[in-house]
Amino acid sequence: MDQLLFGLGGVAAIGLIYWFFFGPQREERAAAGAGGVQEITVTVSGAYSPNRISVEAGRPVRLIFDRQESESCSDQVLIPDFGITRDLAAFEKTAVEFTPDKQGEFPFACSMNMYRGVLLVRRQSAEAVSRTEKPAEAPTRRVDLDIKGMTCAACVSRVVKGIRRVPGVSEASVNLATETAVVQCDPSVSVEQLVAGVDKTGYQASPKTAATLDKKDEEREKETRLIGIKFWIAAALTAPVLATSMHIPGVPQMPAWLALVLTTPVVFWAGGHFFVQAGKALRYRSADMNTLIAVGTGAAFGYSVFATFFKSALEAAGLKEVGVYYEVAAAIITLILLGRWLESRAKGRTGEAIRKLLELQAKTARVIRDGKEVSVPLESVRVGDTVVVKPGEKIPVDGAILQGDSTIDESMLTGESIPVDKGPGAKIYGGTQNQQGAFRFKATGVGEETALARIVQLVQEAQGSRAPIQKLTDKITSIFVPVVLMVSVATFVVWMAFAPNAGFTQALVHFVAVLIIACPCALGLATPTAVMVGTGRAATVGVLIRDAEALERLSSVRAVILDKTGTITRGRPELVDVAANDMSADEALALAASVERLSEHPLAEAVVRAAEAKGLAQQPVLNFRAVTGKGIEAEVDGHRVLVGTGALLKERGVSLNGMAETAKAMAAKGRTAVFLSVDGRARGVLAIADTAKPEAKDAVRRLKSLVPEVWMITGDNRATAEAIASEVGIEHVMSEVLPEDKAAKVRELQGATGESGTRRQSSIARRVAMAGDGINDAPALAQADVGIAMGTGADIAMETADVTLMRGDLHGVADSILLSRATMRTIKQNLFFAFVYNSLGIPLAAIGLLSPIIAAGAMALSSVSVVSNALRLRRYRPR
Repeated sequence: MDQLLFGLGGVAAIGLIYWFFFGPQREERAAAGAGGVQEITVTVSGAYSPNRISVEAGRPVRLIFDRQESESCSDQVLIPDFGITRDLAAFEKTAVEFTPDKQGEFPFACSMNMYRGVLLVRRQSAEAVSRTEKPAEAPTRRVDLDIKGMTCAACVSRVVKGIRRVPGVSEASVNLATETAVVQCDPSVSVEQLVAGVDKTGYQASPKTAATLDKKDEEREKETRLIGIKFWIAAALTAPVLATSMHIPGVPQMPAWLALVLTTPVVFWAGGHFFVQAGKALRYRSADMNTLIAVGTGAAFGYSVFATFFKSALEAAGLKEVGVYYEVAAAIITLILLGRWLESRAKGRTGEAIRKLLELQAKTARVIRDGKEVSVPLESVRVGDTVVVKPGEKIPVDGAILQGDSTIDESMLTGESIPVDKGPGAKIYGGTQNQQGAFRFKATGVGEETALARIVQLVQEAQGSRAPIQKLTDKITSIFVPVVLMVSVATFVVWMAFAPNAGFTQALVHFVAVLIIACPCALGLATPTAVMVGTGRAATVGVLIRDAEALERLSSVRAVILDKTGTITRGRPELVDVAANDMSADEALALAASVERLSEHPLAEAVVRAAEAKGLAQQPVLNFRAVTGKGIEAEVDGHRVLVGTGALLKERGVSLNGMAETAKAMAAKGRTAVFLSVDGRARGVLAIADTAKPEAKDAVRRLKSLVPEVWMITGDNRATAEAIASEVGIEHVMSEVLPEDKAAKVRELQGATGESGTRRQSSIARRVAMAGDGINDAPALAQADVGIAMGTGADIAMETADVTLMRGDLHGVADSILLSRATMRTIKQNLFFAFVYNSLGIPLAAIGLLSPIIAAGAMALSSVSVVSNALRLRRYRPR
């Protein structure tokens, strides 16, 4: 009879848990606000409330996340299906604005997937469609400001009016609670102008730049210190209770009342946070790791308190051995605090890539104002300012050199340690280090428009993105804690009703062990920590990976297509050989350069550069005349000189003088032959080619060791294409391909059947990566599973490519593949450990082979081990 009652009670309890967590939940609909924006406030405190939000597709949405805590797991919100990752400041409201362009159910979650919600996007009504149809607006720039001195709504109104008076401001909103302003303005409006606009109203404003990140770091450091203090105090109070409960010979048993006195502060002060957070989560019909800890330790502690004061009642109820388990509750909380402390310290190191990038920013800049050189805060530099940089200083913003020469260390952008010589007209980038010379430059990119700021933004977005491999983890963790609660109830019922000689206390111990061993932290940390460290490490070696999805695709590519011009080759023609007849090669080169220096043709520039490199003297030229598409004719020192194609010489009746065969041999090697004739006789042939980059051959060799196929694609003729391909070791060549046809060639290699220009993963036979310049090759890069852009931080490719190689070095393609594979390998290791840990730990605890204290230790170390494994990527070097 007892067994039947326990069984029915267990089934009822499990059914109640299932209904509580998985039953129908109320759906909150976003309210229509000003301008037709759908707006709703989501409270972040132990969970998201509401956690089911209904909106209409095609209309702007504003989700205001009101974070009422400082828990590190809630410092970000991610809406992966809409590419949104946003930091949430503690005890502040943060607005997330976007326009959903598709219908369905889309999850949103914190960075550890502990807090979860669902965004229900429904079809837009006809009325809303007509109401939201507006003409396209001009591009604007967003500026965030901190405001001081406001005390009421009237203050807010005055500040808004002051900002809106600044020419170029289109919109301004001010939040009294957070004392911040968000301004939408023309890109030409400076922060200095906005600050001045606020100052005129009687309030103080300052730019909100890296302060948010600094504040976030301060919050994490403060939390880490607090956890450390709680751990050490809890350890000191728990140690004597634990020691006296282990039945060590010669160590007397501690009285129950004294154990209660020592463990109460451990449970309710050091561990009180777990109970508070669990209560918040349960209030919203949600559960997380705090729920498991609170239920487990609460059961052990509550039973022990009852046994301390009502032992006789328990004995009268039939319990043979009435013991107390204060040491279990205290040890569990102490060990979990240890794990949280170690984990928090380790997680603080996962963001080092961002911090190192931010440390590269200069704090001030030296600019010319009213004819004088003055030092101003970095935020006050405007586009068009003339900036002065002296030896050893950091370059404050992006620009172009106006006057002076120098050598600049650009390793922060490119990963290349060799400094670069720069002169007038050369582009320079904020955060790079000037070494020797002094110069002046014109500011072309300031604030969020600098290459460094865009890199920081891209790395942050990549670190917060979710890899497709995490989808399975997300599904599991969404039901994990409620299922564990049901398993723990089943464990208690089975031990209580069916295990011989078990009894209540033993069933309670195994119930607690199941709850504690099953912490989902390791599952939640497995993917995001590896992505965060891996993408950060990639950035330090000059590889920018847009998001975790691109990272995962890149790790499994089976073929790589390399565009020839600018990727395999230097991207500009170079003189590679000179054949002369009746004069020396240097004499022929000097004579050709004398004529070519008056031409703007790229081939002419190659000849002139080669002559200048050799220091060859050039002679005066008379009667210069360009023959379109064929070459040049002129007089040099009284001689009639022709420089151009064989067709030009034939038209002028010039004898090739046996040079035709030489030119044919050059053409067979993929080189362009330029003839030189003097007084009606061919005297030389100059071979010009777009030469392969120095690292190309070795880089191709590395790629061939990583993927089954390496291809070259080019619009050049077959002879030229095969010559370059042979030089660098590529067997597969696509030649004479027009830019508009490159995407079709990529699709052909993929074996895809979808529409051109779009990725159709379900119909692609093999994954293909393509490396190109990111502009001319845009359709092909979009068609490839992974588009890799070669270039610098200022390249537009950074905005569109899946991967950007900052230094334009072909080795970066292999580096990016190796880094992606190392990151995915780490993710899989973490997931394997987390799944195996829980798969083995829960059954072992359920059958009584794990004590709650051992379970607590294992649980605490599980998340630490996952984070530590991810941190190994910081030292990874692609080879």
